[in-house]
Amino acid sequence: MSTIDGLPPLREVIAAHELSAKKALGQNFLLDLNLTAKIARVAGDLGGTDVLEIGPGPGGLTRGLLAEGARRVLAVEKDARCLAALAEIAAVYPGRLEVVNGDALAVDPLAHLAPPVKIVANLPYNVGTELLVRWLTPADWPPFWSSLTLMFQKEVAERIVALPGSKAYGRLAILAQWRAEARIALRLPPEAFTPPPKVSSAVVHLTALPRPRFEADPAVLERVVAAAFGQRRKMLRSSLKGLAPEIEDLLRMAGIAPTERAEQIPLEGFCALARALAAAERS
Repeated sequence: MSTIDGLPPLREVIAAHELSAKKALGQNFLLDLNLTAKIARVAGDLGGTDVLEIGPGPGGLTRGLLAEGARRVLAVEKDARCLAALAEIAAVYPGRLEVVNGDALAVDPLAHLAPPVKIVANLPYNVGTELLVRWLTPADWPPFWSSLTLMFQKEVAERIVALPGSKAYGRLAILAQWRAEARIALRLPPEAFTPPPKVSSAVVHLTALPRPRFEADPAVLERVVAAAFGQRRKMLRSSLKGLAPEIEDLLRMAGIAPTERAEQIPLEGFCALARALAAAERS
């Protein structure tokens, strides 16, 4: 598929606007419009939905989202070189594409979008994990988004869906699976991108749960998980000793042996420990 909307193929767009990918911005462009449309479809029915896209680049995924029926797309792009190409897309879809030239970490999506909102993005490698953690740890839950469809390096994607006992299991798995259903929807080889990255990539789809799987204070759980996996080779009584002087008692209250290591503990155990620690700090 060279075109889905009467616009030129992406290779021609990139050549016309001299959009060579910048390593400093974590850019790797997807040029296959069949593939970008497939990613858009992973997000489900987009009719009646606003979509937040981060790092659209020349607009391949943007075109897929609009062609698949997104009500509106907010595309946040830091690289001003891409604005002219994105303006051409906006002209084909009047009133349905808004482009913000800025840093995704500083833009408030709710100033531009109305619920329901889905986030769909081929995330720049250098900010992808930070954005995901922000979206998973808002002060209030449910969040402003109903689902996330995000492309990461394969290693990061595997960390999001990892289970206890695996090498990939850690902070990202806990934060993602506590409040969302997470699965890997697509895997992409390096040659799918221009320029090809050194590693494979994967698209992760996360659906927000109406409430967390287990009760826990978000800030306390984050502290527990950060400390536990910050020294993952140590026994929990050692890696968590800075949280409370009675940490061994709190571990036992949560049903966790103090000699266990972080990668052995399921999500429910970390939530139980967060509740025990919160209760101890209140008393």
